[in-house]
Amino acid sequence: MTAAVNANKVLDVRETPCSVKHGLILKTWYDLPVGDYFVLVNGHDPLPLRDKFEAEFADACSWEYLENGPDAVRIK
Repeated sequence: MTAAVNANKVLDVRETPCSVKHGLILKTWYDLPVGDYFVLVNGHDPLPLRDKFEAEFADACSWEYLENGPDAVRIK
């Protein structure tokens, strides 16, 4: 199963297999027009992914928690 950004700019990867999840998120980010965004929805806080974004793309992106609850994490 693969996820796609919906009309509300949400990429929900909670049901996406872990083996493809990071690649899908990175591809979605690479495909964004400059200045655009998406909201990532995951079942847990993806700290290793955040570390990767901060290390490789620090000047090109931001990471804003919209929700950090027990059932879902939403990051813009």
